[in-house]
Amino acid sequence: MGRLFGTDGVRGVANADLTAELALGLSVAAAHVLAEAGTFAGHRATAVVGRDPRASGEFLEAAVVAGLASSGVDVLLVGVLPTPAVAYLTGVLGADLGVMLSASHNAMPDNGLKFLARGGHKLDDELEDRIEKVYEEHRTGAPWDRPTGSGVGRVRHYGEGFDQYVAHLIGVLPNRLDGLKIVLDEAHGAASRVSPEAFSRAGAEIITIGADPNGLNINDGCGSTHLGLLKAAVVEHGADFGIAHDGDADRCLAVDHTGEEVDGDQIMAVIALAMRERSALRSDTVVATVMSNLGFKLAMEREGLTLIQTAVGDRYVLEEMKEHGYALGGEQSGHVIILDHATTGDGTLTGLMLAARVADTGRTLKDLASVMTRLPQVLINVPDVDRTRVGTSADLAAAVSEAERELGSTGRVLLRPSGTEPLVRVMVEAADIDQARSVAGRLADAVKSALG
Repeated sequence: MGRLFGTDGVRGVANADLTAELALGLSVAAAHVLAEAGTFAGHRATAVVGRDPRASGEFLEAAVVAGLASSGVDVLLVGVLPTPAVAYLTGVLGADLGVMLSASHNAMPDNGLKFLARGGHKLDDELEDRIEKVYEEHRTGAPWDRPTGSGVGRVRHYGEGFDQYVAHLIGVLPNRLDGLKIVLDEAHGAASRVSPEAFSRAGAEIITIGADPNGLNINDGCGSTHLGLLKAAVVEHGADFGIAHDGDADRCLAVDHTGEEVDGDQIMAVIALAMRERSALRSDTVVATVMSNLGFKLAMEREGLTLIQTAVGDRYVLEEMKEHGYALGGEQSGHVIILDHATTGDGTLTGLMLAARVADTGRTLKDLASVMTRLPQVLINVPDVDRTRVGTSADLAAAVSEAERELGSTGRVLLRPSGTEPLVRVMVEAADIDQARSVAGRLADAVKSALG
């Protein structure tokens, strides 16, 4: 069996790759691994379970609850809430683990399982490996240790989670948002109620789009992966700017008043300077991934800030932040982690902090984001190839070396297998967009030839 966990939990087509049986079995295994210091130390362990609005989340939630409760874990069902809300509630309620059902920005047919450890933290590789080992042992015949009678877990709905999470978001804002007009694109996802409520309570005038989830329309032509509707709405309504989330609202992208995109690198740059002014940017350091634009690194250096880069994936950013006590990190895709107030990327919190900076300074988002200049960057996804051979193909290594020689010191190349989808990502940065496109196109062809 190949490794089930990718860079962000277990993900696949619901009822094909991610079945009810798999969700139940993994939940039992997670209960044994993550709650062993709870249930198995003599007191009742508790799990917080939430989901995004996907139709498949309804039956997968039932499977997860069955797995946890049958293992002796009490379950608090918080309903449709963002991933960072489930993480926050797992921590604040003192739960032994949390489970979020979501495939984030993926299309509706997909779904995923994200397990959270005590405190609401994402799992490290060692914990994921332990869960997989326990799952596989019992899948192949070893019996589960099943409680009976009063030992089985109890399940109850926890509706208070919504207000607790919104109150937390408002409570950490450095200033109110009065006077701002903001368009919010909720991707018909998990933040469709939370985000408008939080921005409204903070004083902003809001216009919402993509905030009518029906279980089938999540991420469908809207949200952070499809900014066209948001760009048009911001200009149409004369808004100060717009905010877009993905399906589980752990990421945030923005659009300025002219309809231009403001990506995760720019958002981090704006928030970093705001945090430094409040003496909240510990060690004057920001953590990002190797996918961040070279322009971001140059901007941070110019502002006297240190940039540390990690492997791709917000979990690796978070590990670096936790190990060294850094306060801000994230990805170009819009996963931004403000560690003093969240244990994971939080799109609503990020959007609120960005809005607070605009309100506090009186400057436009376009002006604030101009602190960095994005160098031309081309990203091509190459599907239907053997992504496991990216690091071992001699032909592909030769093609990358040739591209790097052509770009010299004015650009860079990055090839990486997707952690959540069956494809290889080709990224090329260059001072000239035509050169970046040309080199990226040749490398994409090389990937198809070498790995197809």
